[in-house]
Amino acid sequence: MTTTAGESVSDADFLEVAEPFRREIVAHCYRMLGSHHDAEDLAQETFLRAWRGYAKFDHRSSVRTWLHKIATNTCLTALQSSQRRPLPSGLGGDAFDPTDDLLQNHEVPWLEPYAGTVDEITPGDDADPAFVVGARESVRLAFIAALQHLPERQRAVLILRDVLQWRAAEVADTIGVTTATVNSLLQRAREQLKTARPQADSASSDSSVLDDDAKRELLARYVSAFERYDVDAIAEMFTDKAIWEMPPFTGWYQGPEAIGTLISKNCPAEKPGDQILLPTVANGQPAFGLYMREPDGVHRPFQLQVLDIDPATKKVGYVVAFFSDTMEADFARFGLPPTPYDAPARTAPNPWH
Repeated sequence: MTTTAGESVSDADFLEVAEPFRREIVAHCYRMLGSHHDAEDLAQETFLRAWRGYAKFDHRSSVRTWLHKIATNTCLTALQSSQRRPLPSGLGGDAFDPTDDLLQNHEVPWLEPYAGTVDEITPGDDADPAFVVGARESVRLAFIAALQHLPERQRAVLILRDVLQWRAAEVADTIGVTTATVNSLLQRAREQLKTARPQADSASSDSSVLDDDAKRELLARYVSAFERYDVDAIAEMFTDKAIWEMPPFTGWYQGPEAIGTLISKNCPAEKPGDQILLPTVANGQPAFGLYMREPDGVHRPFQLQVLDIDPATKKVGYVVAFFSDTMEADFARFGLPPTPYDAPARTAPNPWH
């Protein structure tokens, strides 16, 4: 790569200044698109555009800000030709009857979970602590799902102002509008987010306020209930207004009784040991890969459950159970093996494993 003055800028020079921000850029693109796969592609496009323009970068802003500007506009361009990515509860309508037949819709580009630990989805170590907390919260599934209801410019403005904490003038310069327009877009975005999705008990709760022992105990009981296939115990794990949804199935269900009925009517499991859960992290939240025993006796990837915990009740307030036609590959993205037998020994394996 060559500057306008004929000075050479090496790939190593660019990567040294830009690479530390890659995880932030992927997370930023995920907030904008709602797809981990698209986010990785657009982050790569962002770095390609940045590499091409690095020779002309004048350093009047930080490298972090410069990369986020490029990423924002890259995503805005992509959004012009893409559909929003909802969860079933974002399609409108009331909660479904759990005794009705399940319906799938593979034409909808469903919201995808985000793979990564807390450290991998937060800004660099030099970021302000308050910014780090906000960034972690801003990849939670409930927030990403709500963003999908916003037009692309409102989405960009809200992320840049409320997540990245940019000044209105910086946002205006990035997306090519006036400061007054930015303020108007932000106000409308905030208002729309208030009614963007059905209300669960823990729609915006932070499970990190639970101490580690309480969290471990709750998650252990959750795993035990599923692995014993104790539907009553599973239902007892949920808050009164808990929501369960499972794209690409179009229904969503609310309340412990409805969730229990849904599971008892539709789950392929029949007895203890038919299901095995292995822990992972998705969207910075507790998550589990659920392996179902198939007719040949082997447990294989079945669904990825992402949990939101209500710290007040110490129960589960929200679960999205993701299904796909590529579950083994999806599990691998979250560090989960093709079968649970390939996983490292767990702390307290159940006897039927």
